[in-house]
Amino acid sequence: MKVLVAGAGFIGSHVVNRLLELGHDVSILDRFAKPRDEWGKRVRVFLGDIRDREAVMEAVYQHDGVINLAGILGTMETVDNPHPSVDTNIHGALNIFEGCRANAMHKNGIRGVQIAVGNHFMNNTYSITKTIAERFALMFNKEHKTKIAVVRALNAYGEYQKHKPVRKIAPNFIIRALNDHPIEIYGDGEQIMDMIYVKDVAEILIRALTQDHNCYDTIFEAGTGRRTTVNDIARLVNEITGNKAGIKHLPMRAGEPERSVVLGDPNTLKPLNYSVQDLTPLEKGMELTVQWYRNHYDWKHI
Repeated sequence: MKVLVAGAGFIGSHVVNRLLELGHDVSILDRFAKPRDEWGKRVRVFLGDIRDREAVMEAVYQHDGVINLAGILGTMETVDNPHPSVDTNIHGALNIFEGCRANAMHKNGIRGVQIAVGNHFMNNTYSITKTIAERFALMFNKEHKTKIAVVRALNAYGEYQKHKPVRKIAPNFIIRALNDHPIEIYGDGEQIMDMIYVKDVAEILIRALTQDHNCYDTIFEAGTGRRTTVNDIARLVNEITGNKAGIKHLPMRAGEPERSVVLGDPNTLKPLNYSVQDLTPLEKGMELTVQWYRNHYDWKHI
């Protein structure tokens, strides 16, 4: 299958790796596209912007399927200026959907996957824009007979995830712990987060694209359903790294409510022949992630 991956960042890199393992013909569409060394010449690069409708339409046309992972992330980082997120996360997604729609008769139709968020109910820029794109995907499927699967990825963590400019929980916890600093937590740390290992997310996204599940009017939730507090995660990271500096609590950040509960329902993955038993346990996934940061990230100078 010829697959276009829009957005070759953290999750996208793992999706490309897995697609190559499965023998698919892979291309990436990204403003800053730079193939990883391990991909060699096996990955075709479309250097372009998801907001460029003509570029997106042309790239989608040349493939059998497209996985849209492009987006502007950030909770507190995008509260004051939501316009770039609207342009990329909504208008960019619509360009992908229009590409699937325009080529609906091409090779039995071009399939798509739109990544969405588990905290779809939160009133921050990222959650709002990604959820609007999610709903547009479902509308296109109903009204235009497209086949765009929607996957809500919960709190993905793992190798390649950067610690900035957007503050993500795993890299920021791990880097502080490796440097023997107290882990910083927004609020009292009792908010519930569903942590899912990035390779599991990649597998789910690919199955949503390639399998004949016929689920285009519902949502796949890439989550474990495990109720883990942010304090629990911090304690686990401190335990794995041997950090004795403990935890430091900060005022709650903008865009996120106190003691929020963000959980996925792994039962939604049954049509993909994937179950909670197939998901990587948090303890194992976090050990692998800490090991990667220890060996591959310049954490001593952060």
